[in-house]
Amino acid sequence: MAPSKVLAGARVVLPTGIVDGGRVIVDGARIVGSAPENAEIIDVRGHWLVPGFVDMHNHGGGGASFTSGTVEEVLKGVHTHRLHGTTTLVASTVTGDMHGLVHRAGLLSELAEQGDIAGIHFEGPFISPCRKGAHSEELLRDPDPAEVRKLIDAARGRAKMVTLATELPGGIDSVRLLAEHGVIAAIGHTDATYEQTREAIDAGASVATHLFNAMPALGHRTPGPIAALLEDERITVELINDGTHLHPAALELAFHHAGADRVAFITDAMDAAGFGDGRYMLGPLEVEVAEGVARLVEGGSIAGSTLTLDRAFQRAVTIDRLPVEDIVAALSANPARLLGVYDRVGSLEPGKDADLVILDADFALKGVMRGGAWVVEPQLD
Repeated sequence: MAPSKVLAGARVVLPTGIVDGGRVIVDGARIVGSAPENAEIIDVRGHWLVPGFVDMHNHGGGGASFTSGTVEEVLKGVHTHRLHGTTTLVASTVTGDMHGLVHRAGLLSELAEQGDIAGIHFEGPFISPCRKGAHSEELLRDPDPAEVRKLIDAARGRAKMVTLATELPGGIDSVRLLAEHGVIAAIGHTDATYEQTREAIDAGASVATHLFNAMPALGHRTPGPIAALLEDERITVELINDGTHLHPAALELAFHHAGADRVAFITDAMDAAGFGDGRYMLGPLEVEVAEGVARLVEGGSIAGSTLTLDRAFQRAVTIDRLPVEDIVAALSANPARLLGVYDRVGSLEPGKDADLVILDADFALKGVMRGGAWVVEPQLD
């Protein structure tokens, strides 16, 4: 058993606010309220301590795909994101044939049962061909509740979220099915009207998949899904803060109208995250990554991102000028609550898992702890 640790002197971001010169005490795998006598003191003055990041929409990293990789490759991708502060991660799939998705659900559910990932997010195939983005059009299908149920069953209780175009035939019934089974129904890759989106929210949808992207633009006569998703307190909006997917004004609009308690920063990362430029496969589609931006080789649509959440944090505070407490909520507490794991992760409180990130005064990552063990040893010079 590793010695207990007291991380002392940092600016600690707690649910109640920022504590200057605060401390976090780790005993074993948990945060505790008081330090044992033999605790190791780690001086983190001049740094920030924040909860480990929670990414609820992520397709891979480190050159590995959650959609098609082996167990070893999936674990490589998970580890890549842990090196960037994401201590809790939901593995997202992309559109494929049902047989392949059922098989993928079985593999990923085993990793969820082992605690390597926090669950599975099915993005497609139940999405609109009008807003398909980086999804194979010939594999798209309407959200038949029986097929949605097949994916849920294949995930063996580890399905966390399904993204649907809820305006398609079967969409509303599928939302109700998901809600009944405790799975998040997310509205995304949709061509829905404002009124259709409202209907889906009333049926139980609770998340907007990467708001603004893969949906009709906000209009003054036809407001579309964006207005409905921003205005409804039942909806949490995903945002990809990489500087490519969203203009800073769109990010500001989302925070202003939804409020910090209804925003979840995600990566929507694909294989190239933490790896580099080059050619990759996203499901059956070929992707070219150049200067960190992923686009389909055929058609040029944005194909996920190469974002990591430490970069999203740094951008949010240095470029978008958001309050640190709001950023921490969007990166940790809000997604943890949505995923039903806030009792264990998402804040630096006694009794929770010792998942934390150390940032320097410029918000660069300097250390990562998961379950009381260092993933990235502190670099505190």
